[in-house]
Amino acid sequence: MVFSNLTFLYLFLPANLLFYHLSKNKNYRNWVLILFSLFFYAWGEPVWVFVLMFSVGVDYCNGCIIEANRGKPLAKCALLLSLFLNLSLLGLFKYSGLIVSTLNAFLPVPLPVPAFSLPIGISFYSFQALSYVVDVYRGQIPAQTRYDKLLMYVSLYPQLVAGPIVRYSDIASEIDNRHADANDFARGLTRLLCGLTKKVFFANIAGGLLKTYAQADPSTLSVAGAWTGMLLFTLQIYYDFSGYSDMAIGLGQLFGFHYLENFNYPYISRSVTEFWRRWHISLSSFFRDYVYIPLGGNRRGALRNLLVVWFLTGLWHGASWNFVLWGLYYGCFIVLERLFLGRALEKLPALFSHLYLLFVTMVGWTLFYFTDASALLAYLRVMFGLAGAPLWDIRLGIVLTNHLFWLAAAVLFCMPVVPRFQRFLAQRLNSAQLAGVRVLEAAMDLGLLLLCTCLLAGQSFNPFLYFRF
Repeated sequence: MVFSNLTFLYLFLPANLLFYHLSKNKNYRNWVLILFSLFFYAWGEPVWVFVLMFSVGVDYCNGCIIEANRGKPLAKCALLLSLFLNLSLLGLFKYSGLIVSTLNAFLPVPLPVPAFSLPIGISFYSFQALSYVVDVYRGQIPAQTRYDKLLMYVSLYPQLVAGPIVRYSDIASEIDNRHADANDFARGLTRLLCGLTKKVFFANIAGGLLKTYAQADPSTLSVAGAWTGMLLFTLQIYYDFSGYSDMAIGLGQLFGFHYLENFNYPYISRSVTEFWRRWHISLSSFFRDYVYIPLGGNRRGALRNLLVVWFLTGLWHGASWNFVLWGLYYGCFIVLERLFLGRALEKLPALFSHLYLLFVTMVGWTLFYFTDASALLAYLRVMFGLAGAPLWDIRLGIVLTNHLFWLAAAVLFCMPVVPRFQRFLAQRLNSAQLAGVRVLEAAMDLGLLLLCTCLLAGQSFNPFLYFRF
């Protein structure tokens, strides 16, 4: 099941809210969330629920062992066991095919390549579970003494299948004590519907248009057409993933959970370093706190540590070498910015540093999109005018003309125009006027829901890109 689905919007979510608010009992509410979350996860492939519950059970037991044996060798053994089992499950389901197919390139007799289907969201919930055990070992949080509460933390459906990666310490108090008042509920509903609009109106339309370019024979593309294709993917992946994060944060608020922000308008950045402080913040901070700093951070082998982190960042995104190339591509730019490029960018006018970031990002998304090396090289040759392609074509002009207002809106809302407008109103309106604004927001919510309902009823293209990670 996905959030951008009429079954979810009109049946699952209302039923969940109804059962949740029928009682004020905390344990009852927790179990409602657990059961609805497990049902949500089991909707497509029920067997993977048991993998999730097993993973949580391992981490629950090891967390209790660590808590009871602090400073003793047994605590370290429990930590290592959790790391081994979680990473082994992730490696088995996600990377075994890549490992064997890579080895086959060097073996005289090829081995059979495993063909496991990937449990949805395993990359996200594995990292959440690992962060919990590591934080318990570090003494930053106490171990959870009840399995059902740890299961709720990991399995909560708002963030289960595509993030953000929520740390236990961020919501530990809300597992036992939370309250969603009317203001929380209203903000959560608005955030949910804004995220849904990002997904349905921007990401899905961009994805549909993208097929014309990225899946076409490169010999039929113009240079401008190839760049337009990557512009569409640049918009699609941002609106797809930030839209999902908005929906996850909004859904959490409906039940009294307050997740941290995962996106902060990354395309307004002026450097690659800044971009990754704004894009998928929960993943960047995870690798910083659980890989980069333990390796030595800035104190010892900083450049090596950066490349290790970016190798793993690329690999996390998918079991294909193009993702590793994409991660190292960004790692190299961040290393260059640390060495000298960052200082040079600071001296440039903002327009030029923005253009630098957008150029690097669009080329990076090209590496990300194409899993086949020959298709990637063919597309890059067209993009950089090395394939003899014309600069422009009539078909591109027709597409841009027909979607001019949509494209302008898609580019505009990549920038923080909405929060700036909200701050503008808050500074200039009195309380009575702000109450009127809230009425308008409620009307806007209804309008967005109707718009998304109409679009979902007629769209066939509706996948979440990050479900495969």
